[in-house]
Amino acid sequence: MQSNIELVKEALAVVEAGDVKKLSGLVTDDMTFEGPVPEPLPKAAYLGLIDALIHAIPNWKFDANGFAERGDKVSVTLNVNGTHTGTLALPMLPQPLSATGKRFQVPAEPFEFTFKGGKISRITAKVVPGGGVMGILAQLGVAMPSA
Repeated sequence: MQSNIELVKEALAVVEAGDVKKLSGLVTDDMTFEGPVPEPLPKAAYLGLIDALIHAIPNWKFDANGFAERGDKVSVTLNVNGTHTGTLALPMLPQPLSATGKRFQVPAEPFEFTFKGGKISRITAKVVPGGGVMGILAQLGVAMPSA
């Protein structure tokens, strides 16, 4: 049986490989993703976000470090980076963003993965200035409306 750290590493690797179907099997049906997005996402929306990002940024990398396991939680720091070479279609965008060719790297973000029944049930990221999806969009030149 894999440790929870090994499961997080596998989940990160399948995202980098663009295998959203395999990722779906690593998370619970009631999983949520919170922090670097405007509002918490349920499983289907999270998988849709990952799919959209990987198609638009096929060289997506997490550059994970500092793994630590405590009970049913794994913490890790992610240094997300990549190059926008495909069309990016996200719900928060008024229209799909054509490839810009721009490389981005968001600031290091602390993530916490919570497990239930041997699967990831919750992913939470500490919001850092310039981080998350909004930070990526800003680096790609997308002007987002203020809240």
